[in-house]
Amino acid sequence: MKLKEVASRIGARLDLLADAPARAADVEITDVAAIEEAGRSELAFVTNPKYAAAARTTQAAAVIVAEDFPPIPRVTLRSANPHLAYAKALELFHRPPRYEPAVHPTAAIAKSSKIGANAHIGAYVVIEEDVEIGANCVLLPHVVIYRGVRIGDNFFAHAHAVVRENCRIGNNVLLQNGVVVGCDGFGFAKTERGWYKVLQSGKAVIGDNVEVQANSCIDRASLGETHVGRGTKLDNLAHIGHNCEIEENVLICAQVGLAGSTVIRKNAILTGQVGVVGHCTIGEGAIVTPQTGVANDVEPGKVVSGSPAVDHRDWLRYSAVLPKLPELVRAIRRTKREQP
Repeated sequence: MKLKEVASRIGARLDLLADAPARAADVEITDVAAIEEAGRSELAFVTNPKYAAAARTTQAAAVIVAEDFPPIPRVTLRSANPHLAYAKALELFHRPPRYEPAVHPTAAIAKSSKIGANAHIGAYVVIEEDVEIGANCVLLPHVVIYRGVRIGDNFFAHAHAVVRENCRIGNNVLLQNGVVVGCDGFGFAKTERGWYKVLQSGKAVIGDNVEVQANSCIDRASLGETHVGRGTKLDNLAHIGHNCEIEENVLICAQVGLAGSTVIRKNAILTGQVGVVGHCTIGEGAIVTPQTGVANDVEPGKVVSGSPAVDHRDWLRYSAVLPKLPELVRAIRRTKREQP
C-alpha cells in the first residue's frame, strides 16, 4: 500500500521533507514497527517529544506524529490524534483471526437456549438452560455461559471466560481469557461460630462496547445489579465488587480493586493498582494515579494521588519533602535541645 493511501485511510496529513522527491508519497508500506526497529518500508509511531532523538535516527519510511511534534529529518504523517492514527494503521496490515460459523461437536448447548445466526461455538463450550445470545457470537474453547443469561450481538468470549447465571451483556462486548462476569459478591455475616455467607441474589449487567481483559472479575450484586456502562474498558486483573456502578467510557487499568457499592462516573480514569473503599464516588472525568488508595469521594475532574488520596499537586509536594524527613526531624531535635 502506497504511503499516500495509508495517510488518507488513517486520516493523517502527509508531510514530506522539503528536499524529498515526489515519489516519496508512493513508497510501498508493508507494516508498522517500533521506532527503533522499523525498516525502510515500514511505518513507526511516536508522540512523546522525548523520543524525538529516536524519531530522527529511525530507518522508517515515515513516522506517525502529533501535529505539533518537532520537525525531524523524516517523512511524517501528522495527526490531531496520533494514537488513533496508529491504531488504524495497524488494522491496515494486521487482521485478527476470523472464525467461521460452526458448532464444535464437543460443545454442550441446552435445548432451551437460543443462539443467533453465524455463531462460532468452540470445543467444550457449555451453554446452560434458557440462555439467549444474539447474532455473530464467537465462543472459544471452554467458555461457560450459565443459565438465564442474556447477551446481545457480536459477543466475543476468549477461552475460559465465564458468564454466571442471569447476567445481562449488551452488544459488541469482548471478554478476554479467564474473565468471570457475575461471580458471587464478597458478603459474609459475623456469627459466634464464624462467617455466614450472605446470598448474592442480584446480577451483573454490562453495556454495549465494553471490553474486559484477562482474569478480571465483576461480582454480581447482593441485591439489584452491578453495572458496567457502555464503552468502559477494564484491564487485566481488575476486581469490581458487588453493587458497583460504573458509568460510560470509564478506563480501569490493571490490578484496580473496587470495594462494594463504589460509583465511578463517566470518563473517569483509574490507573494501575488503585484501590477504592466501598460506597465512595469517583466524579466525572477524575483521574486516580497509580497505587492510590481512595477512602473518600473524589470531585469531578480532580487528579488525585497517594494513600489516602489527596490532590495530585499536594501529593507531589509531600513526595518532595518525604526524603528529607529524617534530616528535618534531626534539625527539630537539635533546636529543642538548644533551647534554654
